[in-house]
Amino acid sequence: MTQKVPMTLQGEQKLKAELKRLKSVERPRIVEAISVAREHGDLSENAEYHAAKEQQSFNEGRIKEVETSLANAEIIDPSKIRSDKVVFGAQVVVADTETDTENTYRIVGVDEANLEAGMISFTSPMARAMIGREVGDAVVVRAPGGDRHFEIVKISY
Repeated sequence: MTQKVPMTLQGEQKLKAELKRLKSVERPRIVEAISVAREHGDLSENAEYHAAKEQQSFNEGRIKEVETSLANAEIIDPSKIRSDKVVFGAQVVVADTETDTENTYRIVGVDEANLEAGMISFTSPMARAMIGREVGDAVVVRAPGGDRHFEIVKISY
């Protein structure tokens, strides 16, 4: 039995949209490119054909990855969570106690993580340090450059 992996509702919707695009847009485009390249003759020295076949392989591999992620997902809707503690799906505002800067992070599934968008995986050191904590709690995150100290300022869902 495979273990279920948490994923937000938004993450599920994003993966379903990607899967639909891969199957209904990319797959037919690649099949057409292969067909056109075949018409050019000798396949052994046909760079267009080999490039299209490589794209097809990549696309089919990504389809399998997305289908597996969706099949193993336990969908969690953060808007339905009522908690004073940091749990999966929480949006957390933390203050760096050394620099006094604030950052906002949403704790999401592995497939959804995007640091630039402030979305961190529940498996990340930052998320693991925050989970189970409350507003006002001090958090220490072990980082390659040394320990970083934060204070939880706000938790929302």
